[in-house]
Amino acid sequence: MVPHLITALTGPINELEARILESMPAIERWFRLEWMEHTPPFYCAVDLRNAGYKLAPVDTELYPSAFNNLTPEMLPLAVQAAMAAVEKICPEAKNLLLVPGPELANPFYLTHLQRLVEVFTLAGLNVRLGTLARDAKGPRKLALPDGGSLTIEPLQRGKRRLGLKDFDPCTILLNNELREGVPGLLEDLHEQYLLPPLHASTSSRRKSRHFQSYEEVAKRFAKLLGMDPWLIHPMYGQCGKVDFGTAEGLECVKSNVDALLTKIRRKHKEYGIADKAFVVVKSDAMGGPDVLTVRDAKDLDDPQRRARMSRGADPVREVIVQEGVPTYERINDAVAEPVVYMIDRYVIGGFYRVHAARGTDESLDAPGSAYVPLAFAESTQLPRRGAKPGASAPNRFYMYGVIGRLAMLGASYELEATDPEAEVYA
Repeated sequence: MVPHLITALTGPINELEARILESMPAIERWFRLEWMEHTPPFYCAVDLRNAGYKLAPVDTELYPSAFNNLTPEMLPLAVQAAMAAVEKICPEAKNLLLVPGPELANPFYLTHLQRLVEVFTLAGLNVRLGTLARDAKGPRKLALPDGGSLTIEPLQRGKRRLGLKDFDPCTILLNNELREGVPGLLEDLHEQYLLPPLHASTSSRRKSRHFQSYEEVAKRFAKLLGMDPWLIHPMYGQCGKVDFGTAEGLECVKSNVDALLTKIRRKHKEYGIADKAFVVVKSDAMGGPDVLTVRDAKDLDDPQRRARMSRGADPVREVIVQEGVPTYERINDAVAEPVVYMIDRYVIGGFYRVHAARGTDESLDAPGSAYVPLAFAESTQLPRRGAKPGASAPNRFYMYGVIGRLAMLGASYELEATDPEAEVYA
């Protein structure tokens, strides 16, 4: 079952929606066959952009940190998905060690952890939290906004296992991106399941690698439906060794911008789209510090604009230039984009990221953004085949779930291609 997000239903993607709905049996069979060959990420979140003429993922996060933005209505399906995921990995599991990120002073992140603990506890596991902080001396209470608390404890590493005092888990679930690299105590765990795997960490992944894998998925899916893969795929280019402060490598970025804008304009002409083409320049590394919206390569000649990419302790060194996909979703006249959440191969819900001060061509993942929690339009509704495109919320949400799952499958391809263990036996 695919739950249905709530949307303003603006900018109907009539042709794409109709094609997906009429192909529903073939699509679900195609996904079933794919998951027989590939392992989905344990959990993930996908940011989508609905331009009206195309619907595409723009970011796939393998350490989702906003379960607090999902409504309680999503809980039963999340628990079922968690049960399926754990049963597949470690059927005899009774203990789950959850390793959170460093954002423990953030009340929203603590509420997110509270929801994760609830999901996996209801899935039948004993859940405890372990910290990677080196200065942790003993158990510590984390006060929750609702008056409750969580306890976090120092990790204890044995010769071959990781756990807590008097707690030996079968499975270790990372909710920490490992932005600074992989600590030694997480390596060489030969008798436990570490999820996601270490090569999924932010320090290892590259957006260009993910979108290369997603492009392969999009082309195969589009062939199944007899459609143009561009309708669901953002084109991109990539540059390494860039220094925005000194302009080193800038010509590579500008040439990629020019080439991509030309391709986008060609597509716009083909489909009769009046929107002005733009691209987004951002760090190829996951979680990069900033993004630039560019409509002409000459925009990069402005040192003040480039300064956004070179500030801070972690300036951009590797760049991905991605087709700009505007969003025409709205919540109370504020620009919005849907975010789809998944556990294992199941869509469990989603929410809108909303930013009143941002435009349709800008990133909404920025200070000042708000979140409108969504899980079900009406929990008893399934997609309605034959309904007029753009008029049925369940149909629109089914389409969002399909694109979200395609991005998740792209992440599966990506992790298989970058698995260091697979190289050993290749």
